[in-house]
Amino acid sequence: MLFHGLRSEDPNQHLKDFLKLVDSLDLDVANRERTRVHLFQFSLCNQASNWLERLPEGSISTWKDLTTRFLAQFFPPERTVKLRNDIPMFQQHQGESLFESWTRFKDLLQKVPHHGIDRWLKIEFFHDHVSFHLKCEIDRAAGGKLHDKNAE
Repeated sequence: MLFHGLRSEDPNQHLKDFLKLVDSLDLDVANRERTRVHLFQFSLCNQASNWLERLPEGSISTWKDLTTRFLAQFFPPERTVKLRNDIPMFQQHQGESLFESWTRFKDLLQKVPHHGIDRWLKIEFFHDHVSFHLKCEIDRAAGGKLHDKNAE
């Protein structure tokens, strides 16, 4: 599980994989934060490792600092914009089931977890871009038109 800093790599997925590994250690909350920050360097190589080494000494003191700077470096704004724009453009594929469509839509959302799209709007995007048949299924399951329901 090494992150090289290549454009083809997903920095969000790297963070999730890293947390899954480190958080499996039996550490109390105070030690978990410090351990994450200290061990993260060993999950990087090549240009990603070089980036971390070039940061000013002592500039990273918390896990939030580290992840914010890591994503700013390896998930640049133009990538966020491109992926965020894919969300409202979602379309159900021909013959795709509700489960398959919903899974693919959630995958889109997961690619850019910092998308900032409100829950109700995500629901609207999905509902508006599935077949008439699936819209009817969703509305029936919701006990009425989904557009008339509260996002909660």
